[in-house]
Amino acid sequence: KRLRPLLVLAASNAVGGVRAAALRAACAVELIHAYSLVHDDLPCMDDDVLRRGKPTVHVRFGVAQAMLAGDAMQALAFEVLTPDDGSVEPALQARLCALLARAAGGAGMAGGQAIDLASVGRPLDERALSDMHRRKTGALLRASVLMGAACGATSGRGWRALGDYGDAVGLAFQVVDDILDV
Repeated sequence: KRLRPLLVLAASNAVGGVRAAALRAACAVELIHAYSLVHDDLPCMDDDVLRRGKPTVHVRFGVAQAMLAGDAMQALAFEVLTPDDGSVEPALQARLCALLARAAGGAGMAGGQAIDLASVGRPLDERALSDMHRRKTGALLRASVLMGAACGATSGRGWRALGDYGDAVGLAFQVVDDILDV
């Protein structure tokens, strides 16, 4: 779908962002998303054998290779954000890395996955379900918008408005995804 990189580029374009930084941020967020799918399909997580009608990475190449491929994509995402050619200012590199790390870590995607795994076979109340969705899906979508915004001159109300937009897109995406699952 490549929704996340499109959100990065659209937000950056909306605020007159630096194109080189936005392209790197778009690639990095897609790498994080791809790594999360590879790990999500593993036997210790969802144990999916097909993704989009094709064998998952662990089925095709083995569990160890899938784990390493996911790990390598995660590391590559941060490598992409930190070029040493001067194309992205160091302060912007740090800001983009921080946004992506928070979205992918315990307060974001990984934390949401942990809630999901811990709740298998148990119903979640609305608050817990909302928290899981905000982290598991919403955090990376919100970060996509904010990473694009960070590539331009955005602060204060504009930053908050784009963050709210990212939250709304994350919720809408999760609702559609849940409906499609049913």
